[in-house]
Amino acid sequence: MTIQVNGEPFQTEIPISVTTLLKEARVEAPEYVTVQLNQQFIRRDDFDTTVLSDGDVVDFLYYMGGGSR
Repeated sequence: MTIQVNGEPFQTEIPISVTTLLKEARVEAPEYVTVQLNQQFIRRDDFDTTVLSDGDVVDFLYYMGGGSR
């Protein structure tokens, strides 16, 4: 199965959950990442139960605070 992760193809043999994808993709600081699946945000509580399908588009987003000088 092939999915898109942050614009790049990602191959996996079996359907996987968002939690497993975070591990397999070696996402830095997974506790701070927001996940968008097919342009819909996924609640962190649903990472374990959301199973990805062939052709899905996943984006890992990090929100960073900042300010002006």
